[in-house]
Amino acid sequence: MFTGIIESFSNVVDIHQEGSNVVFHLESNICNEFKIDQSIAHNGICLTVTEINGNKYSVTAIKETLSRTNLGQLNIGDKVNIERCLKAGDRFDGHYVQGHVDCIGHVDEIHDLDGSHMIFISHPIEAGITVGKGSITINGISLTVIDSFPDAFSVAIIPYTWEHTNLTDIKEGDFVNIEFDVLGKYLQKIKLMGG
Repeated sequence: MFTGIIESFSNVVDIHQEGSNVVFHLESNICNEFKIDQSIAHNGICLTVTEINGNKYSVTAIKETLSRTNLGQLNIGDKVNIERCLKAGDRFDGHYVQGHVDCIGHVDEIHDLDGSHMIFISHPIEAGITVGKGSITINGISLTVIDSFPDAFSVAIIPYTWEHTNLTDIKEGDFVNIEFDVLGKYLQKIKLMGG
């Protein structure tokens, strides 16, 4: 379980294929606090640490994860948002984030509002639902939905979040990982079942 409050960055230093899986080797300034078998959210994707060597570590993404996320688009040198799992007794900022990405979204528009940014993102209509002032997770970041449409939404980004996450690197036309709010997922499932 995560909260969507980004702790730090990891930088991709190597990528290699192992069968249908992809192993990502990353470097982090908080790697000394990691342990093997630990779950860490990478751009919102819960991945298990499999190897640690100094300030570098490795995680493996299976075919299912690669098909649902933007991990396959990562390149050496890319910056990845990371968050370790919620620790019992910590303050709970953000919202409940499972680290299970529902789909990738397309960045349609980015507006610089002279102090903040507004981003419009579209997604497959069947992937999930949003509501205005509800929660959404983009690349692992807990954000508040501003405008909500059946296949799109917008979020407003404060300067601190813009500067301390990899949102500052995205461009119109890029793809981001989306995890819809878990409550909305349950409501959508109930509706599909005729409840």
